Amino acid sequence: MQQIELGNIKIELEQKDIKNIHLSVYPPNGAVRISAPNRMDLDTIRVFALNKLKWIKKQQESFKNQERETPREYLTKESHYFLGKRYLLEVIEHNNPPQVILKHDTIQLYIRPKTSEEKRQEIIEEWYRNELKTIAPKLIARWEKVIGVHSNEFGIKKMRTKWGTCNTKAKRIWLNLELAKKPIECIEFIIVHELVHLQERSHNEVFVSYMTEFMPKWRFYREELNKLPFRHVDWKY
Repeated sequence: MQQIELGNIKIELEQKDIKNIHLSVYPPNGAVRISAPNRMDLDTIRVFALNKLKWIKKQQESFKNQERETPREYLTKESHYFLGKRYLLEVIEHNNPPQVILKHDTIQLYIRPKTSEEKRQEIIEEWYRNELKTIAPKLIARWEKVIGVHSNEFGIKKMRTKWGTCNTKAKRIWLNLELAKKPIECIEFIIVHELVHLQERSHNEVFVSYMTEFMPKWRFYREELNKLPFRHVDWKY
């Protein structure tokens, strides 16, 4: 992995067998990456990055000012989010298998006595995963009809730098587990974004025009998603 420096901004550069150059700024600290075609020389890539410098700084400032969730201990009265709404956790000890129940403004976590914090987190995350597995297929099916594409499968996993990805060859969509905490419109935005990649692989003008056609308010939803608190994790790249 090569590196370009523009003042105090360091950019990771990866050259590979692709047609177009891609620039990304990743949360939470605004790490910058460029993927460029093998044929492109370093001076051309540097000029491209210089032309995008104002946008890079804007994205980094946005991430810098974004609220962070405090570390979770999975204790009673702790705040947790589901579909954009804040709930208070209620930990209830019992001797039956663990269970999570959504009740009014509360997420009830039924666990065996002396269940560790790590296990509590695992139970909550599995509940989030199952909820997202229930929500996502309906949204995917709906938007496939609108966009005129078909995905073969979808999956849910923890991702540190992306809300979603799309393997265009396999027609497989991956959604970030953290999306279960976000408003339904934000989940839809990510699904539309990934499905549009089945029409256009690159983030070019064609891609943007598709997004605007199918979801006119996509920029608003993107901003809303980026304003929401990040989960407290040790982000690594």
